Amino acid sequence: MSAAGEPIIGVLALQGDFAEHAHSLARAGAQPCEVRTAAQLAAVDGLIIPGGESTTIARLLLQYDLREPIIAAADNGLPIWGTCAGAILLAAEIEWLDRPALSLIPITIERNAYGRQIDSFEAELEPGALGGAPVHAVFIRAPRIREVRDGVSVLLQLDDEPVAVEYRRLMASTFHPELTDDLRLHRRFVERCRQARPRDHAGN
Repeated sequence: MSAAGEPIIGVLALQGDFAEHAHSLARAGAQPCEVRTAAQLAAVDGLIIPGGESTTIARLLLQYDLREPIIAAADNGLPIWGTCAGAILLAAEIEWLDRPALSLIPITIERNAYGRQIDSFEAELEPGALGGAPVHAVFIRAPRIREVRDGVSVLLQLDDEPVAVEYRRLMASTFHPELTDDLRLHRRFVERCRQARPRDHAGN
């Protein structure tokens, strides 16, 4: 936790749109930092795995020796949120990924399920548990959550299909909330990080 009382939330900065997440986190009441090493991971109250290219990020997790530390951190209660490619890497079962992922959320996900880059789209989602106005969602080469298993809560849906889920202290969304001005998901994650941090880390 920072001196100002804000949770320190890391954004995995190996590839993808990590800068946009950092900007949203700062606006949502957190202190963002880039994470590229296990030592940096050990210093944060939460972690976002951003969108990008899932096969590239999976390869870089191995190259930077981060895969096992992230799994261990999640097992120890670190809140983690994956968006788009990050959601793919968090899924327990992934269609069409030839590298080991993190396998932390019991969902089945399909990569590039809506088509190629040209098939990217935007949609208005019912706010569900977030409340308030509809959620404007940006889907870019988005995956689809094909199956949700026991213990997973659905936060948001598109045409009765889950596009944002929670599992224990983990979140996954198949779209890019960091590309809009809507901070509700970032604020939800920031609050999860505040609740999850150890009391001595919080300075209490």
